[in-house]
Amino acid sequence: MSIVKEQIIQEIKQYQTVILHRHVRPDPDAYGSQAGLAELIKTTYPQKNVYIVGEEDPSLNYLSRLDDISDAQYEGALVIVCDTANEERVCDQRYRKGEQIIKIDHHPNREPYGDLMWIDTDASSTSEMVYELYLAGKEEGWKLNAHSARLLYAGIVGDTGRFLFPSTTERTFNAAQELVQYDFDRKELYDSMYQVSLNIAKFKGELLQALEPRESGLAVFKITKDMLKKYQVTAEETHAFVGIAGDIAGVLSWVFFVEEEDVIRVRLRSKGPVINEVAANYNGGGHPMASGARVDTWDEAEELIKDLDHVCQQYS
Repeated sequence: MSIVKEQIIQEIKQYQTVILHRHVRPDPDAYGSQAGLAELIKTTYPQKNVYIVGEEDPSLNYLSRLDDISDAQYEGALVIVCDTANEERVCDQRYRKGEQIIKIDHHPNREPYGDLMWIDTDASSTSEMVYELYLAGKEEGWKLNAHSARLLYAGIVGDTGRFLFPSTTERTFNAAQELVQYDFDRKELYDSMYQVSLNIAKFKGELLQALEPRESGLAVFKITKDMLKKYQVTAEETHAFVGIAGDIAGVLSWVFFVEEEDVIRVRLRSKGPVINEVAANYNGGGHPMASGARVDTWDEAEELIKDLDHVCQQYS
């Protein structure tokens, strides 16, 4: 067992109250690691007070519902932040009120925070790391049940693109092999994760119709507020098709701009060119092949496109 995993297990064992956070604008791995670890702790230590907090994303309610707790409950509590690279993106900034903070994440550690950090950029997902924490804790009596297995499996599936992304390794398949042995409905889970409504399917069709990859291999998708209104799609729902260009020949990298009321959210994906440095220059960051960012105007979006186009040209 690694030293840091042993330290995390001992910290969890020591505290009566454990509060788990994750990043804003969550995905299945954020929910899966946060709620999956919470379920592991509850099952192993039923006498402890364990809470998962943050702003709920209705599209992920099929995974878990969150708790509503008071500021006072942070007093003397252990706080664990899952799948969140930097402090600004921690959902519910009250996480600082805890007595001890642990960071568990698989993103590059460009902004260290917390009293104890476990960072593994070789892991496919934070949910995969939580599964490995469970393995390390078995000697301490840690127990995995079907609910936790379902959550961790969903997190792994989400962050590996159903095991298609390069981040998928032997470790990933070993975790999945055990998790699927637990009694949960995988078909129901996949349906919840990947089925889309008709209006979203039509919206996706319009995006594909307009796709014209650049000479460098870059594809650009600009989603305006008017487009969202026309198809009755929320900004959060656009995350469902962020991998839209992944199977298209000739596309090396693609970027989604999603216009919201006061900001333009950016999602970057790649099949080769390293894109997280571009994201870091625009209020973001992430993995070399999957990152997020934020711009304030469409003029700034054009600057990002130029930088990304240059990265793709250099790669080619």
